[in-house]
Amino acid sequence: MLTTLTVFTLKPGNKRWGLAQMGTSPPTLKRVPGLQFFKLLGSGAANGFGLWPNLDRYGFMGVWDDAAAADAFFAQHPLWATYRQRSTELWTLQLAPLKSHGLWDGKTPFDYPNAQAAPENAPVAVLTRASIRLRKTPRFWQFVEPTSAALGQAVGVRAAIGLGELPVVRQATFSVWESAQAMQEYAYRDARHREVIKLTRSEQWYGEEMFARFAVLGSQGTLDGQNPLAGLGLPD
Repeated sequence: MLTTLTVFTLKPGNKRWGLAQMGTSPPTLKRVPGLQFFKLLGSGAANGFGLWPNLDRYGFMGVWDDAAAADAFFAQHPLWATYRQRSTELWTLQLAPLKSHGLWDGKTPFDYPNAQAAPENAPVAVLTRASIRLRKTPRFWQFVEPTSAALGQAVGVRAAIGLGELPVVRQATFSVWESAQAMQEYAYRDARHREVIKLTRSEQWYGEEMFARFAVLGSQGTLDGQNPLAGLGLPD
């Protein structure tokens, strides 16, 4: 099995088309051979972490039967060909789950049967995703901006982006790190991050949440004009 995440930035003039895909693409994606689980994700302003949407940038996350199924979709499927034609750049990561807990729409998509051990020195990616209780959204957004700014400037982070299934109430953060050590040092030492984690528990911000950590197996394409993991020895 294989997980992929693609972040794509649309060409000018495609905002309306991109927004429409959030509703029109899922029926087609449900019929893609070998695609077990998927999410189309919007993004916000301020590198994804702002309250207002960024209608030029989206994400697509998929869990596949195997690498061959993923390769066939990205290389041959007419829907993805349209995404490529309408995008000015795409960045795709191949991921192997290391650990996960929690649920995503009641499912555990990253609990692979017979999971293989990931490469020891691979860079790591972290996904945190939550359905925010409506009455807790003001508190969530009060803290997300300074915390996200700190994440983007953390030592060892190569990319960090906010993505979401629905504006305001269904949000996710995806970050990619040079190493597990760099990620852990941020998680345990950054005071703002620790405060937010504490508040999510004590104030019960989330109706459903998931945390997942992945080894990064490959990185292709660009995000903001460059491959964020260039120089780390990954297949491109």
